[in-house]
Amino acid sequence: MTSGMAALWRSYQALMTKRPWSVQIVTAGSLVGVGDVIAQQLIERRGLAEHDVRRTAKMMSIGFFFVGPVIGGWYKVLDRLVIGGTKGAAMKKMLVDQVCFAPCFLGAFLGISGALNGLSVQDNITKLKRDYTDALISNYYLWPPVQIVNFYFVPLHHRLAVVQIVAVAWNAYLTWKANKV
Repeated sequence: MTSGMAALWRSYQALMTKRPWSVQIVTAGSLVGVGDVIAQQLIERRGLAEHDVRRTAKMMSIGFFFVGPVIGGWYKVLDRLVIGGTKGAAMKKMLVDQVCFAPCFLGAFLGISGALNGLSVQDNITKLKRDYTDALISNYYLWPPVQIVNFYFVPLHHRLAVVQIVAVAWNAYLTWKANKV
């Protein structure tokens, strides 16, 4: 790690100690925004002149007001539901997370995105019917191994940040999926 990166990491750690909830929410919103920039620039190949800044702002707002608070809160609940830091507990947490939480969260994320994009209720339902299953299957390819590692090795107050760092690629996929016409 370079000295600049090390200093940045130390600053992040200090902020996490002082204001863990706020830092987690800001991290989530920022990284959802980064995911949207990646989606627009690398997946959709819009170029900077055609970048939809309003879309990135909408996606960041979903990160700040939905993703960060909901996932951060969920991890606290999950730690109360499944107690312990063993491999078995990590596996149980991953299963509860992926069977109970992920399907609901994904549907809500896509629905909120559609609403913020101005879709009518009927158009949003049509879009959910079209995109939800594919997104959920993609979720199951990526997240179970990530979550086992996250639940076994990462302290609770860092889990949202770890997930959001891994989720930059996932966010790019989700924002592309959510904004695909």
